[in-house]
Amino acid sequence: MWKMRHAALECPAFPSLVTTLAYDFVPSHAIPEHFHPEDQLVYACRGVMTVKTRECAWVVPAQRAVWIPARTPHSIVMSGAVSMRTIYFRARLARKLPRTCCVVNVPPVLQELILHACTYPTLSRRKKIQANLMAVLLDQLGTVRTIPLQLPTPSDPRAARVAEALQRNPSEPRSLQAVCKKAGASKRTIERIFQSETRLSLGKWRQQLRLMRSLQLLAAGAKITHAALEAGYSTPSGFIAMFRKILGTTPGRYFDTSQ
Repeated sequence: MWKMRHAALECPAFPSLVTTLAYDFVPSHAIPEHFHPEDQLVYACRGVMTVKTRECAWVVPAQRAVWIPARTPHSIVMSGAVSMRTIYFRARLARKLPRTCCVVNVPPVLQELILHACTYPTLSRRKKIQANLMAVLLDQLGTVRTIPLQLPTPSDPRAARVAEALQRNPSEPRSLQAVCKKAGASKRTIERIFQSETRLSLGKWRQQLRLMRSLQLLAAGAKITHAALEAGYSTPSGFIAMFRKILGTTPGRYFDTSQ
């Protein structure tokens, strides 16, 4: 589910300090693995994107964004129709943001700044209005909060086989012990590997996988009951409780873009 190509396309550099692009994509559209010389903020106005690197995968719902540092090979898959706004910053221009990928909340002020910035193909410090917009945008980006919507990929072959089995079927009815045994190791060994390589217990990793799968389904128009069952929960109430615990609100409110 999260496998990447071995060769990534290198995109040419943009000449400006800041360059913007706006796209609308049909459901299930996939952007192959590539990388940019620039740092990149990818914002979802509508729909859900799944951004994948060789080390991790991130789910990016509407009104959120993913930060992708320069020269990070990544691919993007759309869940439902997606309206995307991308801002490319010359590498390390946004110094307050991390040098690793992350999903961030985009508060209303920053949402409007991103949309307004994307009305300009480029931003230049030689033009006062654009220079001011760039400065405010960078200031606001320095205040964003990351949200836990990533799924690290273990590198150990046995743990990788367990991860692949669970990714193929997030609602896998077999016990984790049975899945680990088929992958060629005990559950205790796999637990130790997952904790070491992903900083998550196997149970927490599986819960994160199920959350991300549910976000993809809900973005594509699935009902909460269907998303809950497909993500491996026996009841919608159990799923909603998990969703609220991790993301702080219910699925319905999370996807309510009118707030």
